[in-house]
Amino acid sequence: MTRVITWVTQKSKAGFLMDLIVKNPTTALWGNARFRCAIGRNGIIAADAKREGDGTTPAGRWMMREAFYRADRLPQPVTVLPVRALGPDDGWCEAPEDPNYNKLVRHPYAGIDRMWRDDHLYDVVVVLGYNDDPVKAGMGSAIFLHLARPDFSPSAGCVTLQLEDLLAVLREADACSCVDVTGA
Repeated sequence: MTRVITWVTQKSKAGFLMDLIVKNPTTALWGNARFRCAIGRNGIIAADAKREGDGTTPAGRWMMREAFYRADRLPQPVTVLPVRALGPDDGWCEAPEDPNYNKLVRHPYAGIDRMWRDDHLYDVVVVLGYNDDPVKAGMGSAIFLHLARPDFSPSAGCVTLQLEDLLAVLREADACSCVDVTGA
């Protein structure tokens, strides 16, 4: 079965469409550019079947909500999306029973994905609008577009790109840009 992820950017002010199309779990197209990518270690799953910690990437169309970056490692990305620098105490709540589930929180906090990491995976992070309006406990959290590991091994459920490619996408994205994951 072929898995396809499509990133759809709505018609921009310049009058053209930009789609990030992942032809398979390892290749994405952005305009005329071809990017290497990775997705969740267990592939793509229908959004209503997604569960916390299952290692899958949820199928669906997910808005790019905002971007975070490590100001101690990189300059602020150029983008029209809301963007802010991460701090050492930032985390993302992954505890389904918590009222802050699938939201940014401050450490110390139980059940979080630490956003300030020793590796470079979260040097640039785009929060995707999965399970956030409304949040449903246990349906999955922290579905991001972020940096890939050097070997492009699968993620825990996010879509990953190398730094230069992610920065290019952010530069060209607009306020309506989405990640459209299909092929479940």
